[in-house]
Amino acid sequence: MKTKQLILFACLIWVALLPLEVNARNTGAVCYTVSMPGPETQRFMVELILQQEAICAGVDPGVSPVAGTLHSLVLRMPGWMPGYYQMMHYGDDVEDISAFDCEGRELTIKKAGSAAWRITCPEAAPLKAPVKVIYYVKAMQRFVARSFLDATHAYIVPCNTFLYVDQRIHLPVTVAVKKDNLPDWTHIATGLEPVAGQEDVFYASDFDILYDSPILAGNLKELPGFEVEGVPHRFLGFGMEPFDGERFMASLQKVVKTVVSLMGDIPYTQYTFIGIGPGMGGIEHLNSTTVSFDGKGLDAPESFLRTMDFLCHEYFHHFNVKRIRPFELGPFDYENGSRTNQLWISEGLTEYYTWAIMKASGLTDTRQFLAHFESNIKSLENNPGRFHQSLAQSSYNTWSDGPFGGNEGKTVSYYIKGPLAGLLLDLEIRHVTGNIKSLDDVMRTLYNVYYKEKGRGFTDAEFQFVCETVAGKSLAEVFEYIYTTKTLDYNKYLSYAGLILIGPDASGNYFLKMTDDANPSQMALLKSWLRE
Repeated sequence: MKTKQLILFACLIWVALLPLEVNARNTGAVCYTVSMPGPETQRFMVELILQQEAICAGVDPGVSPVAGTLHSLVLRMPGWMPGYYQMMHYGDDVEDISAFDCEGRELTIKKAGSAAWRITCPEAAPLKAPVKVIYYVKAMQRFVARSFLDATHAYIVPCNTFLYVDQRIHLPVTVAVKKDNLPDWTHIATGLEPVAGQEDVFYASDFDILYDSPILAGNLKELPGFEVEGVPHRFLGFGMEPFDGERFMASLQKVVKTVVSLMGDIPYTQYTFIGIGPGMGGIEHLNSTTVSFDGKGLDAPESFLRTMDFLCHEYFHHFNVKRIRPFELGPFDYENGSRTNQLWISEGLTEYYTWAIMKASGLTDTRQFLAHFESNIKSLENNPGRFHQSLAQSSYNTWSDGPFGGNEGKTVSYYIKGPLAGLLLDLEIRHVTGNIKSLDDVMRTLYNVYYKEKGRGFTDAEFQFVCETVAGKSLAEVFEYIYTTKTLDYNKYLSYAGLILIGPDASGNYFLKMTDDANPSQMALLKSWLRE
């Protein structure tokens, strides 16, 4: 009896101390401080502190440090950024790296590869925490997948900035952004969780979260926020020109509401749109997106819709690819990249849904919606690369070809052919189920089963299985268009919705038209597909 009482007492003490332990872990086993002592030099200074957990051997994820302090450790810089599927060689941007032990003595640090550095103690003595590493990162290119720094603002791409300890990406992390010498830099925008009671200090439970959370700092402007189902959505940006922010955010709210209604869930507690200023591209994240945006030209209707279309695409990605994802895209191989056949799903179907969401939210009309397909059909049909490369091959080879194809006349883009495959797949499912099911049901199933229940991505075969389960029949014919170079039979599938493709004309243009004799079932399917 006494033994049981002692055990119970010990358990109560352990439970009582849990908040202290959680609070202590929130300081991070790996701590970064990013400073900008001379922003005009376009170099970040990074100070990295490695606590005992980071320099112990035999540490498994979620297990406390055990005996076995390492005599050396390897630091690595990721070679790419998830969301941009090409090697970026971020290690080339690291300069002037040095390391010190717990007593301030300099440690030996040597290159151990193109993006790796090995730290050792003199005479092979064991490393003792805390170990401090100081290095600089060049930040000179205005691009959404690269860090940038100048006298006006800082854009921190974590994969381009933060070294990680080899085999330790499961560790908790804190990041402090020091801008004491930059009093005009009033805002920091990021999806990272702020550490309570510490200004400009942020926390990530592991490196997958850290590397998915860019940081923008400077004199930023914040647009009027909105809520969807009680969840706040913000938009902060650098260098934004004057424009009607209320109209802009009202339109963006329509997009978010439409996506949330489509998927039936909202999987984050807050969401931040981050405009990094002029540049190129956009990258999606779990609870934020970074986009090249400065607000110019939004008074022109076409420019406004292009911008909203762009933001809609990036926002939908927080479902499709961040959560609904190919099996290969997580856990990530930060060193070598993660190839998959399924970027036609992650990117191509996201583009397909972008057009559908814009139409369903009332931001575009039927003619504008159909024009997207006409444009892609023209691009694909006038590209001889469609005879040489399949859609799946286009996805896999993007690491060398790029997302829009590399070898002219020999490749296709999953941004061009992917939405067209989505069109055929959606129309086929609607047709064979009597317009009861659609590609929407596929996306919701993938989200609920593979993301929420299984906690993983899906394979090529599993994606096709879900599609065929929803359809209630084999879809082998449609999937031929994905895995082979077979020419798309547009009119077979368009006819289910009473549509016909006409063209090409002398300029290579194609046109989607209503047939003259569409029956009631075709009209009902068309109306459903148009989300009317």
